Amino acid sequence: MGSGSWHVEKRSSFRNDSFSKASENFLENGSLSIIVLGASGDLAKKKTFPALFNLFQQGFLQPNEVNIFGYARTKITDDELRDRIRGYLIRDKGASSKDSEAVTNFLQLIRYVSGAYDAEEGFQQLDKEISKHEVAKNSAEGLSRRLFYLALPPSVYPSVCRMIRHFCMNKRNIESGQSEMNICNVPLCNHLTADLGGWTRIVVEKPFGKDLQSAEELSSQIGELFDEPQIYRIDHYLGKELVQNLLVLRFANRFFLPLWNRDNIANVQIVFREDFGTEGRGGYFDQYGIIRDIIQNHLLQVLCLVAMEKPVSLKPEHIRDEKVKVLQSVLTIKDEEVILGQYDGYRDDPTVPDNSNTPTFATMVLRIHNERWEGVPFILKAGKALNSRKAEIRVQFKDVPGDIFKCKKQGRNEFVIRLQPSEAMYMKLTVKQPGLEMSTVQSELDLSYGQRYQGVTIPEAYERLILDTIRGDQQHFVRRDELKAAWEIFTPLLHRIDDGELNPLPYKPGSRGPEAADELLAKAGYVQTHGYIWIPPTL
Repeated sequence: MGSGSWHVEKRSSFRNDSFSKASENFLENGSLSIIVLGASGDLAKKKTFPALFNLFQQGFLQPNEVNIFGYARTKITDDELRDRIRGYLIRDKGASSKDSEAVTNFLQLIRYVSGAYDAEEGFQQLDKEISKHEVAKNSAEGLSRRLFYLALPPSVYPSVCRMIRHFCMNKRNIESGQSEMNICNVPLCNHLTADLGGWTRIVVEKPFGKDLQSAEELSSQIGELFDEPQIYRIDHYLGKELVQNLLVLRFANRFFLPLWNRDNIANVQIVFREDFGTEGRGGYFDQYGIIRDIIQNHLLQVLCLVAMEKPVSLKPEHIRDEKVKVLQSVLTIKDEEVILGQYDGYRDDPTVPDNSNTPTFATMVLRIHNERWEGVPFILKAGKALNSRKAEIRVQFKDVPGDIFKCKKQGRNEFVIRLQPSEAMYMKLTVKQPGLEMSTVQSELDLSYGQRYQGVTIPEAYERLILDTIRGDQQHFVRRDELKAAWEIFTPLLHRIDDGELNPLPYKPGSRGPEAADELLAKAGYVQTHGYIWIPPTL
């Protein structure tokens, strides 16, 4: 994204579509300031800054137009922040001198400002430092771009957004003869820079609320300060390579089109498994639990992409419209189709209450009430301290009618998309076992990325999503009505758990989770394959 590159600004039609008509085909040549709030925290050090470095190394962030600012309460110098970040930028011990030079050049772009998250003085100083950078880059007033990444707890979002809104917006001089009411015929906030060149955008991390009410309150507070096109609610699962591939797989391949429905698919599983527990994050995790932490956002977003209808186009709003339709078609979750678990030893963490009812494992069945998916169970499963670490989508097809080979016991056809680790997609199918006998066996058609795309680096999710934010592409970000629909599905269940009406079953660390979860899968119609193991191919 060099200086002077043409760019089409994509605006959300969720709040007002008139921006989109007025903001096509403009020249973005102003300076770019990326401000990481919560710069001294773990998320910033481990995810945000490394993602920015990789974008810098690949040429997407040009040193002649970008500066990066860290903001936090910790009183440290520019060099001290750089030293804290340095060790996270390159994890390959065999890094070349070229990589080391890139790290040095990247760190020189970083400045640090210390201040409270609700104090005018700190944000006034931040605005002053950003403005200095913009002047140094010869950026005309109003053409500069400001991206605020909130690597912070949601509790401080409202105060931080208020400070940004009042003290750190990219200011644009409104031409004489124009009022705030007649630009694009829509009302704009004072100094709001939904501008044809410069902009202010904010990125907020999950968890975005704890239930429907808190999420709506948070959305309203931020929505009073920023328009929907300026708000990027990040869910890093939407940036994963194999998740990004879902639309292509479904809508660019003829042989999937006639199969992707209730006539052929028996069930769909979306699974997230970790082989470790909370590991020092028990106090934080206990406030949310596995449903809020993983299922309500990550796995539900994947479900939307698996189940949605073909959008009119690849425009972000058309895709997000279809995702909302899926969420609005999900029926109320039944208590008898939910199994909760809590691993033995979870409460031994001194930061976790002795009587904690928080689930560290959950399996549940969601049912979509529409023509395509009526009667097909979507099984969402997530857990900590299990026997493996993986995230995958498993689409299981119905039995072959009139099975002349008597091979039902070997298992059904399945299409599996392995999101992590060892990114792959493979199709389990029945074939003749080599030899003189007519005997069948399960095998696979396998596309393993490490083997097929040797030498190709798969970008981290945060890299892709930050770049999308800079480009103004909201396709892989959660819209406000989408967030509301997601919370409407889970809030009644979560309140029953919080009130102690539903209790987690104990399970041993390193197991598959509570046995009742496998029983629920069988009841929902999932047929487990015995004797077949997918082994990732080696190079």
